[in-house]
Amino acid sequence: DVQLQASGGGLVQAGGSLRLSCAASGFTFAEHAIGWFRQAPGKEREEVACVRDRADQTYYPDSMKGRFTVVRDNIKKTVYLQMNSLKPEDTAVYYCAADRSITDIRTTRAAYWGQGTQVTVSS
Repeated sequence: DVQLQASGGGLVQAGGSLRLSCAASGFTFAEHAIGWFRQAPGKEREEVACVRDRADQTYYPDSMKGRFTVVRDNIKKTVYLQMNSLKPEDTAVYYCAADRSITDIRTTRAAYWGQGTQVTVSS
């Protein structure tokens, strides 16, 4: 079975940092792009960061650049999202997703989705 297990969420004060992990199994990890997304209550799911299968290119929306960094480890089949200088508006459930197509991932049409991890940033 395909599994994407997101972890590392929690409560942090504004200005703090968190590192999320996404552990994958059940598919050929090195042949899939991985993306991080988030969804706050009452809002649509939005892209946070994506990385190609060979980790040779990463993508961030302009609003995420400079504070978030995505890194993948194809040996450990894990993708990490380092989040720095967190703000209350970063509060959301964060999901990881996988797809062979970087285009499909970036348009939230990924084939596989994890269950999400809650990130809460207090002011």
